[in-house]
Amino acid sequence: MTPTWKHSKGTTSKYHAKHMVIDGHNFPSQKEAKRYEELKLMEKAGEIKGLKLQVAFPLVKKSEHGREIRYYADFVYYENGSMVVEDTKGFKTDVYKLKKRLMAELYGINIKET
Repeated sequence: MTPTWKHSKGTTSKYHAKHMVIDGHNFPSQKEAKRYEELKLMEKAGEIKGLKLQVAFPLVKKSEHGREIRYYADFVYYENGSMVVEDTKGFKTDVYKLKKRLMAELYGINIKET
């Protein structure tokens, strides 16, 4: 099956990444959409299992100080029996760096960056 690629109404992010839609999923960049295609092929070949997109990990519970804070992983899958949490980054913001640290501290998860 050939994937359907299209640009989402020519929109771009503040970092000038072009939004893409592939297989009905919205991706904030061409880089992330391309990685999705690679992971789909890897899953089809049996190299990875259980590919999921935009998986939420709670970092700070809702309180009187504000809403719950979550990290959304671009991709989560299993490789050789181990869970992989992956983020496709073009630019690492300070907020991302903080959430990456919290993922390691709270869950013992080191985010794979592609």
